[in-house]
Amino acid sequence: MGLKLTTFEYDGKVLPVEFIETMDVKDGVTCDVYSFVGDTTKDLGIVTVKRGHKTPLQRVLKGDKTIEGFVSGSGVLTVKSSSDKERAYQFNDSNNTSYVEVVVGETMQWFADSDLIFYEVCHPPYSDGRFENL
Repeated sequence: MGLKLTTFEYDGKVLPVEFIETMDVKDGVTCDVYSFVGDTTKDLGIVTVKRGHKTPLQRVLKGDKTIEGFVSGSGVLTVKSSSDKERAYQFNDSNNTSYVEVVVGETMQWFADSDLIFYEVCHPPYSDGRFENL
């Protein structure tokens, strides 16, 4: 079990966070779930993907905003729109877009070229039915 965050920089601000739980998503993928202290409008997941593994392919079914952002390692985030237009974002320590917004109706999946850590911020906080595993 690694160190847990007490703050997280988001949207240009350093915000206090509180660790909730670690979830085993699937083989090679875990997620540390956090709440933002004093803020019930969003929550945070810090996802670790082992080299050669990928997250489940998910469709965003609801929510105001879903932000996927790079922390460390290297990998690719593939986002596909409802019209099947695909966008691939390559992330690594020397070339990283800070984050990608995934909207309702789009699918997303991360693949780790090396051990990868990314964050996910859900507005409003995650609840069952937000994503559909495909």
